[in-house]
Amino acid sequence: MSRNVDDIHAALKKHFGFNQFKGLQEEVIRKILDGKNAFVIMPTGGGKSLCYQLPALMKEGTAIVVSPLIALMKNQVDAIRGVSSEHGIAHVLNSSLNKTEIKQVKEDVTNGVTKLLYVAPESLTKEEYVEFLNSVTISFVAVDEAHCISEWGHDFRPEYRNLRNIVGRLGDNIPIVGLTATATPKVQEDIIKNLGITDAQLFKASFNRPNLFYEIRTKTENVDADIIRFVKQNEGKSGVIYCLSRKRVEALAQVLQVNGVSAVPYHAGFDAKTRSKYQDMFLMEDVDVVVATIAFGMGIDKPDVRFVIHNDIPKSIESYYQETGRAGRDGGEGHCLAFYSYKDVEKLEKFMSGKPVAEQEIGNALLQEVVAYAETSMSRRKFMLHYFGESFDEVNGEGADMDDNARNPKDKKEAKSNVVKLLSVVQGTSEKFKAKEIVKTIIGEVNALISSHKTNEKPFFGIGKDKDTSYWMALIRQVLVAGYLKKEIEQYGVLRVTPKGKDYLDTPESFMMTMDHVYNEESDAAIVSASKAAGVADEKLLKQLKDLRKAQADKLNVPPFVVFQDPSLADMALKYPISMEEMLNIHGVGEGKAKKYGKPFIELISSYVEDNDIIRPDDLVVKSTGANSALKLYIIQNVDRKLSLDDIASAKGLELPDLIKEMEQIVFSGTKLNLGYWIDEILDDDQQEEIHDYFLEAETDDLEEASKEFDGDYEDEELRLYRLKFISEVAN
Repeated sequence: MSRNVDDIHAALKKHFGFNQFKGLQEEVIRKILDGKNAFVIMPTGGGKSLCYQLPALMKEGTAIVVSPLIALMKNQVDAIRGVSSEHGIAHVLNSSLNKTEIKQVKEDVTNGVTKLLYVAPESLTKEEYVEFLNSVTISFVAVDEAHCISEWGHDFRPEYRNLRNIVGRLGDNIPIVGLTATATPKVQEDIIKNLGITDAQLFKASFNRPNLFYEIRTKTENVDADIIRFVKQNEGKSGVIYCLSRKRVEALAQVLQVNGVSAVPYHAGFDAKTRSKYQDMFLMEDVDVVVATIAFGMGIDKPDVRFVIHNDIPKSIESYYQETGRAGRDGGEGHCLAFYSYKDVEKLEKFMSGKPVAEQEIGNALLQEVVAYAETSMSRRKFMLHYFGESFDEVNGEGADMDDNARNPKDKKEAKSNVVKLLSVVQGTSEKFKAKEIVKTIIGEVNALISSHKTNEKPFFGIGKDKDTSYWMALIRQVLVAGYLKKEIEQYGVLRVTPKGKDYLDTPESFMMTMDHVYNEESDAAIVSASKAAGVADEKLLKQLKDLRKAQADKLNVPPFVVFQDPSLADMALKYPISMEEMLNIHGVGEGKAKKYGKPFIELISSYVEDNDIIRPDDLVVKSTGANSALKLYIIQNVDRKLSLDDIASAKGLELPDLIKEMEQIVFSGTKLNLGYWIDEILDDDQQEEIHDYFLEAETDDLEEASKEFDGDYEDEELRLYRLKFISEVAN
């Protein structure tokens, strides 16, 4: 039997170092401790995992956590081990283990040491595991990322649909907790039905993440430069950049590296070892940026991601919400920037056209919601929360000014008479049409569906032809959010008038409409930094604490945030704890953490307090570091060592043309590169003399001009390299 549930505050402080629960955590935990089924919808960063971790630590037996990704499990296990002195407190049981490791896991579970056992759904189908789990006490089963069950969810996994039967084989009446970070009403229904937990209490936290700033910018030909500029303005901060294709991931990661951004690529095409290496580099803060497909991130429990960029618009609002939700999980700043162009949407539509019709319909319905989000000029937060069935006050709500539309509002125009026209047409067409057909009907355009319903013969056909398609689409979006219309998801987006809409038709009132954005020209949207994390009293100390954390993490081979999270370090820089007792008053520091990691931090703070007149942040001058210096230094040193350029390039994951571009940056900014040894390999003395004389006389170092002059005698690469030698010797 679990301990007295009123001990849960003491347990929270003891294991995790927190004095209070966040949001719905306490109610969920009490329900689990009572042995009841529960369904938890809590946004990324809302503290979802604590909902099952704490009751697992308190209850008798082992809790089984079903999780879709090995990376996710590894991460969670590291974090739990970080708060306990018992290494076996948490284990994974999956295909990555060898026989000895499996034996150790079984021993720890049997001896009651293991409180959390993370498994993939596939592992639970193995006979030997089922047999073993039948022989031990299971406290409950937690199904994490439960949206994988639903084909209406954004990450459907067929093996998840069989979980109900699998859990049934482990024993009778085992409580089940389903958890997800995003679910529309349709997906919620699907999950509950599929897990067979119709009696489960639903705990739904607000989807509002007030610390995240949402911004959409036009995607231009020059999107690389826009991304580099943004990343450099956020230098030293952790960020994730999502791309839809693997090819784009690799290309963009390379462009960033060449431009002095510490970045790695990540996608499912890399082998497991490489993926794991890149993921660890990001978690351990050896690189700032990961450029990734959506294969990255489902379990990336890194609390201090400061920005998430979407190079391509995602396929659904759920995906977008989930991916942007990886920013600012510690409550600090999080900037969510997406680049949008309708061309990308057309590409996705084309890509879907090869799929079964039902899947295409679902895909297109989800995609049109993303288009609406990108093009809307209303509060993005209000739009997104409406999608998840939650209302938001865009004037006084928390985070109301945290998006580009709220910061730069557009003019509003009275649209009362047009709302009436719109609602009348939806009713007049017997509520059978999607938005596209409704708009065609209003502006008087015929298509096959409209003529088959003889809608073009109705008196209201063409009633609004004084306005264009984009006007009416914008109005539909705003009327949907206002609650006068609703979209039938299962009919792939058919519009219906709501009771509230019928009341509006009876007594119309003022409706102020803002015009949507048109993303077809280069918009130079101002970069607005999101709300800063709470002020730190001593930034000099904070930097030293971060360096110490990094060193400790490297020594222990764990990610830095496993040692202490950012808010804990910020609190230390505010409170200067110099004893173990004081360390326990720091946010997020429990007994286990303090004992395990506290000593060197206490020592550092003690000597810092002694040695310094404490400097307040106001007196600090922040010096910026020269970008790209590590790569430049590497190139200069290895050119000095007369290394082959091919070797220098491949060591840094560059192609030769990219390396030459990099060397051009070095040379053109006034540093000398002694490339003679390499030029001697590729050009003889006469050729060198000829090119040398040309550049000596030429009015420009333009390569096209040089190529014309030599009439194709030399390769572009040869001329580029000789030009480097020439400028190095003559100009620098």
